[in-house]
Amino acid sequence: MGMMPKEKAKEIFNKLNDKIISFEDVKLRGNGFEMTRQCALIAVDEILNIIHTNMEDSYWREVKKEIENF
Repeated sequence: MGMMPKEKAKEIFNKLNDKIISFEDVKLRGNGFEMTRQCALIAVDEILNIIHTNMEDSYWREVKKEIENF
């Protein structure tokens, strides 16, 4: 893993946010941030469900914390 957890959290969030905002109706954009945050948390939970090493588990738990703190 080359990125620190905070950097990875931002990367995941930004990728999802770009996709969600580009497809949302203008009046719903205010909800886009929370929707993106929830999607990013889902993605990290999926990663946590498939990894097996303690080092990777610890890394992705830190990424999840960073997203939760947005």
